[in-house]
Amino acid sequence: MELNEDDGHPEIEALGCDLCTVLKASAKSLAPTVSDEALNTLNELREANLLCDAQISVGEHAFNVHRAIMSSCSSYFRAQFTGFYTSSCGCGAGAASVEEKRVIHIPGISACIMNCVIQFAYLRKTTICEDNVHELLICADYVGMVALVKQCKNYLSRTLTPENCVSIMGFARFRFLEDLHLKARHYMLRYFTEVAARNTDIMEMNIKDFYSIISDDELNTREEDHVWKLCVKWIDRNPESRKQHVAHLMTGVRMGLMTPKCFMEEVKEHPYVIQCEAAKPLIVDTFKFMYDLDFLNPQADELTTPSLAMPRLPHEVIFAIGGWSGGTSKGCIETYDTRADRWVNINAEDPAGPRAYHGTAVIGFKIFSIGGYDGVEYFNTCRVFDAVKKKWSEIAPMHSRRCYVSVTELNGMIYAIGGYDGHNRLNTVERYNPKTNQWSIIPPMNMQRSDASACTLQGRIYATGGFNGQECLDSAEYYDPITNVWTRIANMNNRRSGVSCVAFRNQLYVIGGFNGTARLSTGERFDLDSQTWHFIREMNHSRSNFGLEIIDDMIFAIGGFNGVSTISHTECYVAESDEWMEATDMNIVRSALSANNVAGLPNKRDYIHKERDRLMEERRQRLMATAMAREDIGHNNISQSLVQTNDGAMDDYESPNEDEEAQQQQNITLPFPPVAPAPGLGPTTGPGFASVVFPPPSQLQPVGTIHQNRLMEDRGQENNRRFRMQLRNPRHGSHHEIRRRA
Repeated sequence: MELNEDDGHPEIEALGCDLCTVLKASAKSLAPTVSDEALNTLNELREANLLCDAQISVGEHAFNVHRAIMSSCSSYFRAQFTGFYTSSCGCGAGAASVEEKRVIHIPGISACIMNCVIQFAYLRKTTICEDNVHELLICADYVGMVALVKQCKNYLSRTLTPENCVSIMGFARFRFLEDLHLKARHYMLRYFTEVAARNTDIMEMNIKDFYSIISDDELNTREEDHVWKLCVKWIDRNPESRKQHVAHLMTGVRMGLMTPKCFMEEVKEHPYVIQCEAAKPLIVDTFKFMYDLDFLNPQADELTTPSLAMPRLPHEVIFAIGGWSGGTSKGCIETYDTRADRWVNINAEDPAGPRAYHGTAVIGFKIFSIGGYDGVEYFNTCRVFDAVKKKWSEIAPMHSRRCYVSVTELNGMIYAIGGYDGHNRLNTVERYNPKTNQWSIIPPMNMQRSDASACTLQGRIYATGGFNGQECLDSAEYYDPITNVWTRIANMNNRRSGVSCVAFRNQLYVIGGFNGTARLSTGERFDLDSQTWHFIREMNHSRSNFGLEIIDDMIFAIGGFNGVSTISHTECYVAESDEWMEATDMNIVRSALSANNVAGLPNKRDYIHKERDRLMEERRQRLMATAMAREDIGHNNISQSLVQTNDGAMDDYESPNEDEEAQQQQNITLPFPPVAPAPGLGPTTGPGFASVVFPPPSQLQPVGTIHQNRLMEDRGQENNRRFRMQLRNPRHGSHHEIRRRA
């Protein structure tokens, strides 16, 4: 019989201390399971009552067993059959002096459960289901069958749902199963919104446990309103005994991050709050925070973020990797903390060098970077970044060099679609298997596509838009891995090269890009049922070659090229209201980057904004800097067009390189498809680009002086009110902060 390190080894321990030590050491290197043939033979002997030397009795049922088999995997049966617990050396000295037991009676366990336990002892497997897992785990724990306990815990971990996670968490704590308790609690925090809407067990929690959930920094909620509404539901279950805790619960809710409507109508005016004297100071503090008119006072002390507005920790992090900026490729990495609404610079650049116009895909905690261009070379090389270890490594290269490549993941495989090899636009497709570290060729697309975008939806891969060497494309097609065929779908409403697409709410969203004439702010979604395209609200910024990713049930557009300059602007699309809202800009202006969402990182604190207590001070400093910059602009008497441009671009925007921006204003480069077929690239050098130089802003015709002065006066009168509105708006709704461009 092969030995299992996790199980007991009585046949070894009866041999003596020295030999016992040697055999135990060698046993660790043996296979952890017995062969199926041997296991089945032993079980057949048991079922035929052959060579059985003991009996286990539960209620009116009795099971014939072999003592050695049961003792090998259960400390309880070992002690019962031998009459002792092993000595410290584990050699079994004195075993011969103890009378062996032949019949074991176990009360309180059903015959069905005991049969499962015995079956596992012989076969190392048994039937675990929702109906028996709790009783089976209790029985396995009672008889000391560690391997079976582990399998039951794994089953419960795999079957966690919003409906059962609270009951499993309570069961695990009652049985002192700390690891299972932590998994269930983590699941509850991560999927809090669904748990709050569908779970009923949470209403039966005591105040201590309930408060520990709603006050936890790990609580994952886009809207703090949900937390308060759950508190009200919890009190409503037993108002007479629970309404006394309303003030205590309010300290666990981040009331400063609630929407003003919910705070004013459902918190401030709620009967539970009105009747509680201890709640009144909390209402006053929240009200003062939301409407603090002295926020922009330059003489004010440094602000700290109060506990009522401290953002919780995100469960997902967007990684923005590489790109093109200032005429060169970049290797920089930034991560987006969706709760603090901040981009964080990460010191983990690829030592192999920077790349732009590449594609990336995520499997687990690893980000695969495929192909691309560094300003000189078109890559077929591929790299992988381990977000836990923060290390880059090489994987197998592709068969073809691919710049402007579209990359997506499906069923654990990574697909590299189309692109540009330095000579031709490609329709070929390759598939990477991480288990074998090999690329294989699959059927080509119907169209050549570089600078396109791809995503996965309902088990298919959709490739949209792009450039075929002659024109920007409005076509799209999908690949079905079952039929191994590419199939065209209806054309989009716009031609789009340098486009980005995502699968969102069971539909295909295609956004931005270059139509051969201008960068686009439009977006459209493809309905799979009707096979039709529908426009969505336009973005606040036109852009091509940008990052697009989903987080917090919103679509984020990140960076890109707007036709004049490379940008760092970030905005998010809210499907419920069909509108785009502003988020904080990246720290670095860049296009041709990749953006990926990595969820559940065990070291997520390495990728989030560290100084969360200084968020308010950071925002105050930015608004004050913006105010002074606008005041300077007002005295410079510049043209109306430039004023309006700055008005839109300076809201909460800090240019990381003012000299570069000035140069871009002087020399604006745009793609010219007939000469250089690579639309959608950045404003300076890029593969296959021609430059077009426009006159500098100083040569533009100014607007009338009277109209301009009136404009500046109106702007001056509105500045103070607008700055306060900009200050307050980001505190409400989502944390993605959430100002609209004029």
